[in-house]
Amino acid sequence: MTEPTTAPQRKQSHRRPRGRPVDPQALATVSTLLGGRSRSRDMLIEHLHHLQDHFGHITLTHLRALAAWMNLPMAAVYETASFYAHFDLVRDDEAPPPALTVRVCDSLSCQLAGAQALHAALADGLAASAVRVVRAPCMGRCDVAPVVAVGHRHLGHASLTGVRGLLEAGTVAPEPIDWPRLASYCADGGYRLLLALRAGEITADAIGDLLKQAGLRGLGGAGFPTWRKWQAVRAEPAPRYLVINADEGEPGTFKDRYYLEQSPHQFLEGALISAAVIDAAAVYIYLRDEYPGLHTVLREAIAELETAGVIAPDFIALRRGAGAYICGEESALIESLEGKPGKPRHRPPFVAQVGLFGRPTLVNNVETVFWIPPLVARGADWFAGQGRHGRSGVRSYSVSGRVKRPGVHVAPAGITLRELVDEFCGGMANGHTLLAYLPGGASGGILPARLADIPLDFDTLQPHGCFIGSAAIIVISEQDDLRAVARNLMAFFADESCGQCTPCRVGTEKMLAMLDQPEWDAALMRRLAQVMQDASICGLGQAAPNPVLGLLTYFPSTLAQQGVVVRDEAGAR
Repeated sequence: MTEPTTAPQRKQSHRRPRGRPVDPQALATVSTLLGGRSRSRDMLIEHLHHLQDHFGHITLTHLRALAAWMNLPMAAVYETASFYAHFDLVRDDEAPPPALTVRVCDSLSCQLAGAQALHAALADGLAASAVRVVRAPCMGRCDVAPVVAVGHRHLGHASLTGVRGLLEAGTVAPEPIDWPRLASYCADGGYRLLLALRAGEITADAIGDLLKQAGLRGLGGAGFPTWRKWQAVRAEPAPRYLVINADEGEPGTFKDRYYLEQSPHQFLEGALISAAVIDAAAVYIYLRDEYPGLHTVLREAIAELETAGVIAPDFIALRRGAGAYICGEESALIESLEGKPGKPRHRPPFVAQVGLFGRPTLVNNVETVFWIPPLVARGADWFAGQGRHGRSGVRSYSVSGRVKRPGVHVAPAGITLRELVDEFCGGMANGHTLLAYLPGGASGGILPARLADIPLDFDTLQPHGCFIGSAAIIVISEQDDLRAVARNLMAFFADESCGQCTPCRVGTEKMLAMLDQPEWDAALMRRLAQVMQDASICGLGQAAPNPVLGLLTYFPSTLAQQGVVVRDEAGAR
């Protein structure tokens, strides 16, 4: 057989990359704005924030340029940018949004305080202004509801007059926070425990034993024993990481903001002790974007530690959330830290084994590590001995709703709702009588006034279909519409579902639609709730039905009085 004398002709390949070309001017702009910053994938959300802060929005032209600058697929960059609520994406053929946005919180606490009427008043009263008025989820300031964000400035007990005043004054920067600096904290004995641990004067095992004796548990919601988490991560091979979850997005929760404002260095010392115990290679603090003032506080506090030589430069990395409640779930938080959409991972493996960057990771809540320095200094008995009704320890209850003195109240673990309201909150608000309360925020369920004497703590509420979670207490009175309460909570879950699993994505929407019906089919609602609880990937979908189940169980007569017919073969308790 004769060999061919020439090679066969091949179809010429297209050498240009597929998709829309990158605009050279946009690429130059992005390169200039980001300067010498890292192009690592985990910095994607930080870079998106930088573009958003600079332009007030993000065009797809700049998004393509960012993808090229970071050498990432445009699809991956777009997927991340479009996942988070705080990034305003603008198509090439769209007009950009107004330079200033007024956000009205629509969480349950704000709804009880008149947020819907306020939103309507602002939309009408500011119609001629160069601003847009939008609804927004919980901003972590439930004690001063209703809350409005004017740019990055938050206004509590908000009104049209107050918002107009901020706009006229151009006051749209974050509120300044007066906080104790490093010298002041050290003068009161701050960082002594950390230095003693580093010097070998106290061992990691000794600290762990103290936490075990004190009964310190994770105070972000899950309540897992802190010392046991430490053990699990320490047993894994290095390098290991510590991640601090400061993304409290549970409606009704604002305790972490309170502690970070009161003493950021006590929090940082607790975090650094945790990092030393597990021999962490680095610490990552994931702080919710709704706390812009605290971003400044923590940046300055971390810089103080670096200047004083307490930590090496960049040992603590501060990262901004971008408006996603789901990132309070530890694996979704880690996905977000890696520059991805915050979608929970399937488990196992657990993050203690395969966490940030694929390495063993300890995830702790702000309040959990905040208690470590005083607990070790004063002893396990000091902490554990403060409980009531057979419980031990203290809890930080974020109380909002129909009480005279809402706020963060540090009270004995196991205190009852009735005791908490009477002793710490000044009683019910004038003209209001207790009807119901949420013991654990939006996801913790709902209980009637006749069960206001149950100890509020881990493991005490489960027999009643509820849980304490992050101890976000929302108090509801007989003047409040329970259907509106349920709709508010379920709409929140439907908005915040990451969409990864069908039971949560579809279940929350279906449950919301069922709540709008004049007649509730309780049996169908319970079947849907069971599917969501059994098959959802994470706690969002599993807990979303809890308030509805609580209403069906405890409030059929009240619902009937308020015009909701409940068809229920199972009956109520």
